[in-house]
Order: sequence, then structure tokens, then C-alpha cells
Amino acid sequence: MSLQIIPPRSGAAFELTRGQTLTVIDPEGEQVSDLVAFAREDLDEAISSGRSLDYASRIFLTTGDPLYSNRSRIMLEIVEDTVGRHDFLLTPCSADTFRIIYGHEHPHRGCHGNLVAALEPWGIGPDRIPIAFNIFMHVDVNGTTGELKVLPPKSKAGDRIVLRAEMDLVVGLTACSAEQSNNYAFKPIHYRIDG
Repeated sequence: MSLQIIPPRSGAAFELTRGQTLTVIDPEGEQVSDLVAFAREDLDEAISSGRSLDYASRIFLTTGDPLYSNRSRIMLEIVEDTVGRHDFLLTPCSADTFRIIYGHEHPHRGCHGNLVAALEPWGIGPDRIPIAFNIFMHVDVNGTTGELKVLPPKSKAGDRIVLRAEMDLVVGLTACSAEQSNNYAFKPIHYRIDG
């Protein structure tokens, strides 16, 4: 597949077949991409932050780490990662995020709304969007207090992560809309499917 472009503050969805790889690229640097995945054979099976982090026994996942479903099956495996820092704790930003955290009176629909719109052809509604694997997102965790700080992504122009599908999937992917996550600038995300 040729390189695909997700414009700033938008999303896309597509199918991945087992064995295919998904390459997500930050073309300009410091841009987050929220990824969610669902088993194509049963959309009630979805990517699980809790199970993935539990089985890895750490919160920062990188090359060689699997991403599990809520049914403890491997959905994706990270096979290449030029950044090594992503978030799997925070929920996709939403209109409520912009209202509650940023105080916006007319909030953007955020990654949550963009994922819902992109996944609508598969019948995946808003209440089924799980915690995303937030590619390139830099969240610092204070080991003593548990305080979370969203810092500028460590990704530079051209950085990428490659994930291999371990089952047939429906995937949602965004160019994140939250100011804090992207160092207060909105940029595109590129992706490519191979295999």
C-alpha cells in the first residue's frame, strides 16, 4: 500500500490481515497518534491497556512487546520502534477533554470523536472505544506520587513504529487533537500497510 496521510486533528480506519505490518510515521515530529484495534471476527474483542501492561509488568512498551486484547490474545506485536516511548494509560482525547482540561466552550471532538467517525462503517460506536495505544505520546509518571505529566513527544521527523498483526483486525488511527500531547501544534500522521 502507498503511504497514507491522516490530516491534523482527524482519523482513519482500515482492516489489517494477520501477518501484515502497519508502519506509523511522524513526518514532522512531536505528533501523537492514537491506535485502537478490534478483532475482525468479533468486534467485542478489543485492544486492552490493562492486559498488555499487566503481562509486560511495565507501562512503557517497545520493540518485541505484544499488545493484547481484552480476551488475552495477542492482537499486534511491535517489531520496530525508533522512539521507544509511547503511552498506554490515557484515554483518547474527546470533546469532554477539551471542556474539562482546557476549558473550551466549543470543544473539538478530539481523537475519540474522530475514531468513532472513522469506525462507524464497522458499527463501532462511542462506548466501544477503549484506551488507545498512544503512539509517540510522552507521559511521565512520578514513581512516588503517581502524578502524570504529559510532555512533548520524543519523536522527531521521520520516526516510526512498526506493528505486525497477529490476527485479522479493524484498526482506528488518529493524528491527535490535544494541544498538550503534541507540544501545542497539530501535524499529520502517515501510515503504510505492507504484506
